Amino acid sequence: MRNSFKNWRWDWRRVARDPKAAVRAVLGVLLLANLAAAWFVFQTPGGSLVELESSVLSAQKTLTARQAALEKTERAVELAGKASASGGEFLETYFLARQSAYSTLLLELEDAASKAGIRARDRSYNYEPVEGSEDLGMLTINANYEGTYADLIQFVNAVDRSKRLLIIDQLAAQPQPQAGALVVNLRMNAFFREEEGEESPE
Repeated sequence: MRNSFKNWRWDWRRVARDPKAAVRAVLGVLLLANLAAAWFVFQTPGGSLVELESSVLSAQKTLTARQAALEKTERAVELAGKASASGGEFLETYFLARQSAYSTLLLELEDAASKAGIRARDRSYNYEPVEGSEDLGMLTINANYEGTYADLIQFVNAVDRSKRLLIIDQLAAQPQPQAGALVVNLRMNAFFREEEGEESPE
């Protein structure tokens, strides 16, 4: 085996003395170099140029899509934050604290009745939970008033302009023997929120 290896050793002296052998050696080296270059052209490491360009385009499209999705998510988060803040502000403005809901509305209704010239009679109220919510509820007020038609119109307008979310659910008016006198029954709905530490109304 050693003799065979010795036979394959390159004899530079013989090549230097024989110009033809030197030319053949150079041509052989060039041939090997060309074959290696051709292999790199047709078998590019990592894929051909077309494949690499396709991969780059695909990566760019994926990156663009992910950036768009990220921007969409950021906008959704921003809108959700604004909606949450607006919702909280709405509840604070129009939904009364349960413990003071009735007394607050009673004062507002008495003030509106006084300005309208309509007389308050008996009234009743009850609390009901809002379905699907653990901390919101509805306060229903049944109230009777006595006055003229003009007084009633002025009172209803005052209730409609209330800063609270006060809704007239039903209105019934009965004429009285006195000329132009009416007995009015109103059912109104307002809304309240449970504060921390409060117990839900039964």
